Amino acid sequence: MGLGFVVGFLGLLILFHAAYSTIQYKGLLKITEEEFSGPPLNVVIEVTLGLVFCMWAALTVPGKFLSIHPHSEENRIVSLPSNVDFMIFNHRYKVFPVEMDVKLKH
Repeated sequence: MGLGFVVGFLGLLILFHAAYSTIQYKGLLKITEEEFSGPPLNVVIEVTLGLVFCMWAALTVPGKFLSIHPHSEENRIVSLPSNVDFMIFNHRYKVFPVEMDVKLKH
């Protein structure tokens, strides 16, 4: 397990703790019959820190990008499938008339 996974897991734990703290705070407000004006400052700091940790982990964990070679046999997007019998080119546009003389009224 690399450092990115550990930081990402720590970020998720921080976010879950911030959610739990917010739920607990709202429950306390119900007991004291006060209005919810926003989360406490420690929850905002936890959410920001958890977001930064998760973003850093998401950018570092996947690994390095590999280039795509357009003339490769494994690249199936470049070439059409050999069985074109199942390709359908009919769509909803055929219902509309060819020329539409619609003018906007001002």
